[in-house]
Amino acid sequence: MMIHEITAQVGAHKKRKRVGRGESSGHGKTSTRGTKGGGARAGGGPRFGTEGGQLPLFRRLPKRGFNNNYFAQRFSIVNVSDLEEHFEAGARVDAASLISKGLIRDERYPVKILGDGALSKKLTVVAGKFTKQAADKISKAGGSVTALELDRNKGKVNPKNGRFKSAKPAKAAKK
Repeated sequence: MMIHEITAQVGAHKKRKRVGRGESSGHGKTSTRGTKGGGARAGGGPRFGTEGGQLPLFRRLPKRGFNNNYFAQRFSIVNVSDLEEHFEAGARVDAASLISKGLIRDERYPVKILGDGALSKKLTVVAGKFTKQAADKISKAGGSVTALELDRNKGKVNPKNGRFKSAKPAKAAKK
């Protein structure tokens, strides 16, 4: 065997580090954790985002502006071509039937029908929203379109100032 034949394999199969296997393992009695402190304990260590005394990034960045995360309306998307492919003529298309056909995952988000593709079957479609093209294609094929009411903040917003009403019950009037 020559040296140039073995150099390619040297270090290719490094043995994994087996900690917590005693002093003769080569990683010592404390398994490379040191003696005391949070790092030596189970579940210890710094919190996420800790930068060791430096002000963490999430505190250095300014918090300002509007975040649409709380108010954004998300939809389960279905195209007209999917309806053509998966449903027979005269069928009722709603969230339950779309779940059973595997076109949407669950009823967590309302369904939005998009107008991509062609439709030749007469379908009764009940969904949260429709694009203009999708509604036109469904009605031209002889089907009907029913849009559900989606205002999830209805009754929660004060019409005078546009702010959310408090979730606390009103205090009883004193006698």
